[in-house]
Amino acid sequence: MSNTLHEYIEVIEAGYEFLLAYAAQGRESDAGSGGSEVRTTLAGMSEAAVGITTALQSDDDDFSTVVIDDARKSIAAISLVASQDKISSELVDNLNASIHLRALLTDLFLLSETKR
Repeated sequence: MSNTLHEYIEVIEAGYEFLLAYAAQGRESDAGSGGSEVRTTLAGMSEAAVGITTALQSDDDDFSTVVIDDARKSIAAISLVASQDKISSELVDNLNASIHLRALLTDLFLLSETKR
């Protein structure tokens, strides 16, 4: 697995862990102390997902096609959340529960184990 692809995977995984912690905080909004970090995390995850689609574009296997599709769906979900005026813990919790983001994470775990 290329170093860059590995880095993109790390960004997605670390971002998801951050979002889990953010969801547990019970915030009504991302305004105030430390809230802007959620927007930075979402932007990083979106950029990493785009990077994953680019990195796998030239792979000629069925699973890469699945990962690219799940990454694109995750980008759409992340973008929807990031575009909101207020990012609450509940909104992030719903993003975390999104089948699209979970599918991407599962894809990436599998990809990490098979492309070492």
